[in-house]
Amino acid sequence: MQANSAEKVSNVPTGAGAAFRSGLITGFPIFLGYLPIALAYGVLAAQSMTLLQLTAMSVLVFAGASQFMGAKMIGAGTGLLEVVVATFVLNFRHFVMSLSFMNKARPIPMRWKIPLSLGLTDETFAVSSLHGEEAKKPYGKVFFATVIVLAYSAWVGGSLVGGLLGELIPAQLSQSMNIALYAMFIGLLVPSVKKEWRVGLIAIISMLLNYALVNIHVNEGWAIVIATIIGGFFGIFLLKGDDEK
Repeated sequence: MQANSAEKVSNVPTGAGAAFRSGLITGFPIFLGYLPIALAYGVLAAQSMTLLQLTAMSVLVFAGASQFMGAKMIGAGTGLLEVVVATFVLNFRHFVMSLSFMNKARPIPMRWKIPLSLGLTDETFAVSSLHGEEAKKPYGKVFFATVIVLAYSAWVGGSLVGGLLGELIPAQLSQSMNIALYAMFIGLLVPSVKKEWRVGLIAIISMLLNYALVNIHVNEGWAIVIATIIGGFFGIFLLKGDDEK
């Protein structure tokens, strides 16, 4: 009887603690990966935004590629509407990711799923998809929350530190961080091109469209938006065969 009682008492904290530890172990690589990118974003964004503004963008937006692009566009003097539309188009995939996460996390109460979906990024979504079975466990919500909070804290904290560094280091050195924007997009593109060469073709089409639009004096912000949308439509047709296989 005493042994059974001890088991019942220990089960609750052990279950939640195990989910928390598992989330820490799973999310730690994301934490390490986000820190240098967040630092680079903070240094880059410090050229055109205040420390409060660049940190608030990380707190509210939490989307690396969009924040890099947004910081670059703000620094170039692009209008607010162009920045908002461009980041909306770039982040549109988050609608699909959130729907997929909601489907996988059906056993989790809605009051948990809504805030968890706000923390989805490419990396946290990939981890959540690979560990979909966690949603069926009693403390699955603790696992997902730990992964997301860990990634979020790395991004916001790294952005803040990067912003502080951007205010301290020489202007020439901080301006050299612009290369981080292009390096990040190339890093996202190369693995996809290795799997499917047509993805590279779509990227080239979008690049040429953007170049052509800028050269006919279309605003840089709108050129990015138009090229992204048209490139996406090309992707629908070029990659259509993959869905039919």
